[in-house]
Amino acid sequence: MNNETTAIEAVHTTVEQTTLNGESVLRVVKKDKLMEFDENTYAKLNDSTFHNGIIEVKMLSRLLPDAPDFARGFIGIAFRINEDDTKFESFYVRPTNGRIDDPIRKNRGVQYFSYPKYTFDYFRNLGITDFEGPADIGLDEWISLKAVINGAKGEFYLNNSKEPVLVVENMKHGADTRGQIGFFVDIGTEAFFKDLKITAID
Repeated sequence: MNNETTAIEAVHTTVEQTTLNGESVLRVVKKDKLMEFDENTYAKLNDSTFHNGIIEVKMLSRLLPDAPDFARGFIGIAFRINEDDTKFESFYVRPTNGRIDDPIRKNRGVQYFSYPKYTFDYFRNLGITDFEGPADIGLDEWISLKAVINGAKGEFYLNNSKEPVLVVENMKHGADTRGQIGFFVDIGTEAFFKDLKITAID
């Protein structure tokens, strides 16, 4: 990730280049809409245009000192973001759910959502469980994410696993949408990103 040449726009977030354990990383924290979930809260790469291909990034999350008790260390990516930030697809993780004994929370380690309508709350209210799943992850550790996007299908891999942690066959904005890429964060989370690699197919 060449942050010196990439124009980054903070969308309902604060964004800064900082150093973590001797490495240059991007820090992103949610700023606005503090009590809403699955919103357009990300650092957007203004010179990115993405349709199909592979998005790879390493990410680390910590809970902020004032994080509410329902904060989970939410961190991930947004992609195919339209110009006015009113539509996009997203995949994120909840590191505090990764190694917990509670079976319900444990199965909510990863999440796909589609803004604005298809949030995690929307899926849960309808009893739809196809868009979340478990993952062996935790706070304050680097998590490698690889998203393979092809048409309406998204496959999401963590930590170089050969098997995806989540496969979405019918992303809600369809096969033809394209747009920018962003680093997603939600409430109570201090998010760090590095080593972004985008391999566009078309």
